[in-house]
Amino acid sequence: MVRNVAGLLPELEAEDFYLLSGVEQGMRFSEWVQREKLPKFSGLTEEEVDYRLERCLKRGLVEKKTIQYEGYTLQFEGYDILALRALVEQDTISEFGSPLGVGKESDVYEVRSYKPLALKYHREGYTNFREVHKERDYTSDNEHVSWMYTARKAAEREYDILEALYPDVSVPRPIGQNRHVIVMEKMDGVELSQTRLTDDQVLGVLDLLLEEIALAYETGYVHADMSEYNVFVSEDGVKIFDWPQAIPTDHENATEFLRRDLTNTLGYFRRKYPQHVPDDIDSDDVAVSIEEESFDSIAEFVS
Repeated sequence: MVRNVAGLLPELEAEDFYLLSGVEQGMRFSEWVQREKLPKFSGLTEEEVDYRLERCLKRGLVEKKTIQYEGYTLQFEGYDILALRALVEQDTISEFGSPLGVGKESDVYEVRSYKPLALKYHREGYTNFREVHKERDYTSDNEHVSWMYTARKAAEREYDILEALYPDVSVPRPIGQNRHVIVMEKMDGVELSQTRLTDDQVLGVLDLLLEEIALAYETGYVHADMSEYNVFVSEDGVKIFDWPQAIPTDHENATEFLRRDLTNTLGYFRRKYPQHVPDDIDSDDVAVSIEEESFDSIAEFVS
């Protein structure tokens, strides 16, 4: 888990951010930025660069390495604080709160503005960059590809998808995005995996979830990673989150991913509520109904 650096914001000065932004700019071309290039990238004098490097090293925002040259790279904490400062300056957030969830590829915190919101740091590639880079198409011919670039592209992609889906599909309302960070509506309710539905709720919640999958398909996207861990259930219904890996419906593998999402969804309900979910609800049949935009409810698949 990457350290929460929100508390460092009051300690840092404008010139510290110039230095961090300079390292960020240099990392577009190389993982380690030569010390000699930092005055050019940051707009600071040689003496000021030395002073600011010392401050940022002390706070764990950059890392130093001597290879053929003296080089510097951003730690994820340095990237975090650049994004936080930008979001504060844009009046997107004003206060930073407690963790809401920590995952393999993201950390989510409560933040405040005019109301409680959720801030999501994308962490794709930080600990396992090669695997993520292989699986997801975030590459560019014009930039040095790094964990930083990978995480930023994931955040940009998810934000764009949320904007396309909201409000027609029940997803968190997107509020803002900077670098590898998304700010969105804080969701009410409980994660589906932690919910124990009553007998008369099971098919109703399953029906709502399948309807949202169908609506997302009509809007142009397949989630492609559906599970009980990215659905919230509340009195108002269901809400699907975590969309960075979603694919458009004109993708060559869209049908395959739609069927996999439906198989995962039906499979979870069958395992947890075997007495309530009939075996004759077939994921392939539901997929065909969704693709033909004729899905109404799961009742049509129950004999």
